[in-house]
Amino acid sequence: RRILVTGGTGLVGRAIEKVVADGEGRPDEEWIFVSSRDADLTSSSETKALFERHKPTHVIHLAAMVGGLFKNIRSNLDFWRTNIHINDNVLHAAHESGVQKVVSCLSTCIFPDQTTYPIDETMIHNGPPHSSNFGYSYAKRMIDVQNRGYSEQHGRRFTAVIPTNVFGPHDNFNIEDGHVLPGLIHKVYLAKQSGSALTVWGTGKPRRQFIYSLDLARLFLWVLREYDEVEPIILSVGEEDEVSIREAAEAIAEAMEFRGELVFDTTKSDGQFKKTASNAKLRRYLPGFQFTPFRKAVKETCAWFNANYANARK
Repeated sequence: RRILVTGGTGLVGRAIEKVVADGEGRPDEEWIFVSSRDADLTSSSETKALFERHKPTHVIHLAAMVGGLFKNIRSNLDFWRTNIHINDNVLHAAHESGVQKVVSCLSTCIFPDQTTYPIDETMIHNGPPHSSNFGYSYAKRMIDVQNRGYSEQHGRRFTAVIPTNVFGPHDNFNIEDGHVLPGLIHKVYLAKQSGSALTVWGTGKPRRQFIYSLDLARLFLWVLREYDEVEPIILSVGEEDEVSIREAAEAIAEAMEFRGELVFDTTKSDGQFKKTASNAKLRRYLPGFQFTPFRKAVKETCAWFNANYANARK
């Protein structure tokens, strides 16, 4: 097996690389991690050349244009166009080069904004996503549509996973454009340095299920090797493990020994209030899977950020 991982230097790619290196890889697997430096996946010719060069038998497709709430609000069209090009090029190159299996990475933001909770895998296309990130959400939904097309027309084993909010080492800790947890970690670091209060954007009330990148990496390996449905599968902690943004900020403050005040800037948007996802399907397959406790995972991520601040802050 020659497994090509697109987006291989990002948060999830680095986590998969670490889990493989730490003993989860198998002797009959060769892992190839590529980034945007290896090919521009918005170009069909560069994507095709990448596949011809590495001749993968399996693909984990993580590459995407991603960003936090405020970057999405500013650039919905860019998110749509860039991700549509990337996904179509990768899936079609995989098909044309005879790749046996592709596992793509979706996101819970693809689910309808107006829905009942918990959301599950059957509800992806049941209504418009939240208006704040419709470009990214629709582009990611189309992977599911394309997977079905390749399965029905060509018998391909292309599938997708839907993680909840991922965090961990090698995240994007940019305060303006990153996701909520890494952004908060960077903010706590700076507030601690300057002795100022920690300002959290929004009310702190929205709720999220956070999954540690190393847990997600272990689940990705299982999906690649064992999961045979075309329909996506949600990879998430349980509904009972959902935490508020306020609770997340408090966990980070505790992990980084920040003693200052927490201030909530309610002039900033909260985004979606919640998007509680059911992991019942995952539990049917893997009833005994152990997730890293949230506070332990936060502590490990904060320790990594502190140790790698010079590079992580970029």
